[in-house]
Amino acid sequence: MTTTASDITFRLEQKRRVQADFPGPKSVALTERRKAVVAAGVASSVPVYVADADGGIIHDVDGNSFIDLGSGIAVTSVGASDPAVVGAVKEAVEHFTHTCFMVTPYEGYVAVAEQLNRLTPGSHEKRTVLFNSGAEAVENAVKVARLATGRDAVVAFDHAYHGRTNLTMALTAKAMPYKTNFGPFAPEVYRMPMSYPYREENPEITGAEAAKRAITMIEKQIGGDQVAAIIIEPIQGEGGFIVPAEGFLPALAAWAKEKGIVFIADEVQSGFCRTGEWFAVNHEGVVPDILTMAKGIAGGMPLSAITGRADLLDAVHPGGLGGTYGGNPVACAAALASIGSMEEYNLNGRARHIEELATGRLRELQSELGGAGSSVIGDIRGRGAMLAIELVQAGSKEPNPELTKAVAAACLKEGVIILTCGTYGNVIRLLPPLVITDDLLNDGLDVLAAAIRANA
Repeated sequence: MTTTASDITFRLEQKRRVQADFPGPKSVALTERRKAVVAAGVASSVPVYVADADGGIIHDVDGNSFIDLGSGIAVTSVGASDPAVVGAVKEAVEHFTHTCFMVTPYEGYVAVAEQLNRLTPGSHEKRTVLFNSGAEAVENAVKVARLATGRDAVVAFDHAYHGRTNLTMALTAKAMPYKTNFGPFAPEVYRMPMSYPYREENPEITGAEAAKRAITMIEKQIGGDQVAAIIIEPIQGEGGFIVPAEGFLPALAAWAKEKGIVFIADEVQSGFCRTGEWFAVNHEGVVPDILTMAKGIAGGMPLSAITGRADLLDAVHPGGLGGTYGGNPVACAAALASIGSMEEYNLNGRARHIEELATGRLRELQSELGGAGSSVIGDIRGRGAMLAIELVQAGSKEPNPELTKAVAAACLKEGVIILTCGTYGNVIRLLPPLVITDDLLNDGLDVLAAAIRANA
């Protein structure tokens, strides 16, 4: 008998409940304590403090229950306290919490590498290295590409987000809050135009034509034989959940292969069943040379990875890759359990179901509010459970960040946590846990629809 997400039994009741005094006194008190000890540069979008979480529900310290449509930014895809992950972590902790794989290695690291080599696209021989964060994975992917090719230049794209470290800030397109006053940045990073179907000047441009536009600029400004790597999010995250036009990614990948350029797919946010496939590149059959992963990999434990062609990763000298905490044994145990739950519950299928349910309801709302081109809902896009609503001034494509903020605040007041994003701050992103129940998801969408109606 096949197990599905609907068979899961949760510890916490999967219902929202928000008291009148929101945020409650305990959260208010914690906020005051925080101000005295935590740097102001660390911001939180929700003014409540978590006490427990399970499935699609977050409980705060004051007894409120929130529907989680953010998953900690696509991290807790299997839920915030999946029993298999919890059990694996407990068992691992009882044995050892750390030895450093570079000193005394352990089986868990090897087992995770085996799984990633199996799950990532392509039948070629692969190698994997484990790290701690998405930014660290991206940094190391670029290191590998530069060493293996003997070239320096790296191409990134408009609206990209790749991290907050120095090199990844250079790769990231958005200035505020990620780059402003943090320069100078790493050199030899070049930015090219992205395929952004909703905002293309020529709405008829195909994915292949958009790729040719970028390739022409690369050849003109850099020279293809000078480029070490092209790095791209198959579905851009912080930039606004931008899904490039069909054919854009395959054309870029084919040209990169022809020129000896390492094609890096940054799947930190889009990986691990989030889009209805193990990885977003699978939707168009693209096989990257290196793929970066984090977020959904380990059920909330800090772990990231790069998996790529064996010849590329094995070109690096011994000691050139690694880190003290990279592939921590407890995080590895969590990753193995998380991958097991993804397969057991068929979370790829679940993500596709979420897409069908949510996009159907959102398109009905768009039509109700005036239809495409007239509604404040300018665009509905995404794949699987990585969905976005781009909000605009009615009757135009002018970004509407004020409405976006108002909708997010209204949802939170009613007990629904949603995240915003986008280069223009006007995109609502929906990233529910893949194990969320239909009833809970529909309730959250009811609240979201009411908030958009009330503030439009």
